[in-house]
Amino acid sequence: MTPEELRGLFLFEKLEEDKLRWLAEHGDTVQVRHGEPVHVEGQPATTFFVLLAGTLRMSRRVQGDDVEVNRTDHRGVYTGATQAYLGDRANPNYVNSVHAVSDCSFYTLPAADFATVVRRWFPMAMHLLEGLFLGMRSSQAIIGQREQLLALGALSAGLTHELNNPAAAAARATASLRERVTGMRHKLALLAEGRLDVESPRHLTTWQEDAVSAIARAPQLTPMQVADAEDELSDWLDEHGVHGGFDLAPVFVSAGLDVEWLAKVAEDVPAEHLDGGLRWLAYTLETELLMNDIADATGRISALVGAAKQYSQMDRAPHQMVDVHDLLDSTLTILSRKTTGLNVVRDYDRDLPPIPAYAAELNQVWTNLIDNAVQAMAGEGTLTLRTRREDERVLVEVGDTGPGVPEELRRRIFEPFFTTKAVGQGTGLGLDISFRIVVNRHGGDLRLVSAAGDTRFQVRLPLTEPPSEVGATA
Repeated sequence: MTPEELRGLFLFEKLEEDKLRWLAEHGDTVQVRHGEPVHVEGQPATTFFVLLAGTLRMSRRVQGDDVEVNRTDHRGVYTGATQAYLGDRANPNYVNSVHAVSDCSFYTLPAADFATVVRRWFPMAMHLLEGLFLGMRSSQAIIGQREQLLALGALSAGLTHELNNPAAAAARATASLRERVTGMRHKLALLAEGRLDVESPRHLTTWQEDAVSAIARAPQLTPMQVADAEDELSDWLDEHGVHGGFDLAPVFVSAGLDVEWLAKVAEDVPAEHLDGGLRWLAYTLETELLMNDIADATGRISALVGAAKQYSQMDRAPHQMVDVHDLLDSTLTILSRKTTGLNVVRDYDRDLPPIPAYAAELNQVWTNLIDNAVQAMAGEGTLTLRTRREDERVLVEVGDTGPGVPEELRRRIFEPFFTTKAVGQGTGLGLDISFRIVVNRHGGDLRLVSAAGDTRFQVRLPLTEPPSEVGATA
């Protein structure tokens, strides 16, 4: 290239004539055809590139996947050995990959010459850049580790809190079950001693099976209905000489049994054995109810662990066909402590097909959007998750009934580091990261529609794999 042509590039436009001649003598021009690599991440950084014509695509390797981070056709943009002036204090390899989206031409300069230029021609800028680069790298490492620990701590705290409840319930039910089994062994001892007639145990066994089967059919009663039923049963037990009827009545009511059922039992069991017989049946019902409680508690623990695995996408491929409803539900489970007190509405279109996606990254999007909605409502309101099909895309809406986002803030809501939260409560990265994941990573769209009492973040994702060229400048 001639010095005059180099002056037409914004990077070199202020250089003196002798410097432009030096660059013209030491540099060269190269052509890269559509689809070919300009340079590849991890390979030795030997060349500094300046785009003269065409469109390039920049990507980074993240856990085995190429993530597009930029795409541009702006003449004069540069890439390659941009850190060569730092010598052995910087990564000696290319830190990203660049491919030609269309036929491209570049002005190139060997990395060693580029390093010489920066050090010799711009000594003050060299020291400033050196300090800025090394200082920023150190601070980013510290902040990144801190943010990861905070995110992990929040996830762990929420999950352990949710696991503690069913675990404690299972422990309590197990302790109570042990007491009831001890009581049943005592009643069996009475049978062995022959203090009950032969027919009574046979009748009690029949009624025992009937009582257990009644649990599954027990109706859902209101608190007032439960109180009335317990009073009625307690009075009947007292009238028939059963001691402590107020303790037995709640057990029979929980199983859906009433006075009419007890009267039928009384017809088969002699009056002198009715007290012991009904206590035997009560022990049976309690053990069955306690086993149901244990099964429910352990089932909730398994569901929470499953939700955690779904949320983190443990042992799963990064890119896969996913059901967005599974991802939304697992995120809600993980965030259930934050949504306590809110009315959560799931308005799902269950006919939606699975979509190609990076599931763990979409879960990060749902986490950010739901967390923002919860904070906007300050503990009161309705959180709505809605899914619909729009032509060849899936629409996912996260809505809240908070005060809304003012018009002057909506234009900046997806900007990096922009936050409306108090100092220490937000990083301004959540919505920016969400935007990058939806738009750059998935070829989708993320928008905000907001009014007082109706704020909705709308995520649109393609039903099919987007073309490799789809993407936006990050």
